[in-house]
Amino acid sequence: MGVKEIPQWQAEPYLEVHAALGEGPFYEKATNTLRFVDIINKRLHTVDLAQGPQSLKTAQLDVAVSVTSDIEGVDPQEKILLGLKHGIAVFDRKAEKYEYVARFFDGDEGKRVRSNDGATDPHGRFWLGTMTDFGLGDFQQEGALFRFDANKTRETVLSDLTIPNSVGWSPDGKIMYFTETISKVVSAWDYSLADGSRSNKRVFYQHATSGGPDGFRVDKDGNIWHAVYGESRVIKLSPEGELIGQVNVPTRHVTCVEFVGTQLYITTASDDEGEGDSKKYGGAVFKAEVGTTGLEAYKFKLPA
Repeated sequence: MGVKEIPQWQAEPYLEVHAALGEGPFYEKATNTLRFVDIINKRLHTVDLAQGPQSLKTAQLDVAVSVTSDIEGVDPQEKILLGLKHGIAVFDRKAEKYEYVARFFDGDEGKRVRSNDGATDPHGRFWLGTMTDFGLGDFQQEGALFRFDANKTRETVLSDLTIPNSVGWSPDGKIMYFTETISKVVSAWDYSLADGSRSNKRVFYQHATSGGPDGFRVDKDGNIWHAVYGESRVIKLSPEGELIGQVNVPTRHVTCVEFVGTQLYITTASDDEGEGDSKKYGGAVFKAEVGTTGLEAYKFKLPA
């Protein structure tokens, strides 16, 4: 019996920014801009999609920045939420300064970790993972998944993680997904729209090949478009967790994706040890026409 053929798309280079670790692509609908980060180089990039790659603007931070979110009732041209080394912060984009809203830890115990991926949930709370920071040897099982609420409470949802990654929700908001890169598992919970509680945790998808599932987005039909680090591709998973398509990317280390209309924008990391196109295009932003649209991101409710 032959291998089932799946639809495939080809991603093309859009912005050759040469990020060390490009991540966190986010479509800012109000301004028709795409923002994304370079975690290792501590940079927040923004590109105006109407003007194209030449419009790239970069804010240099003094700590690792890993993910962003819009804030409810706040103009994203003025301020946005950042996931930073020590927690979540509001970033003033004109002054290029940030102020922490909440931290992972109250004392010094979190020195070894930094933020990784995260997202705002249907209740306006921000979920954010932590992992071993760079320069401290091999990544250890010292990460966690945190949730920050509008009343400034912080909950450690999961602990003893190595690389907690993307968080997302089904189109109806009733299923929450979470990726753990090292175990190569995308988990799912039933998510209560009434009170934001979770139940019935289960394995939604187990990745079987050599790469590690990294960041994802959910489309309007409930399919998950999941970047796979080390495999030069984005996989499309059905709402049942079946592989039903893939986007081929010319560089190995694919990190995350974001929908802008029917275009899928894709961030990547450098591949200095690679060859040919993988080395040449490592750290670039790519895009592919995939014929479907994603879900609009929820906005963080800033503590009063």
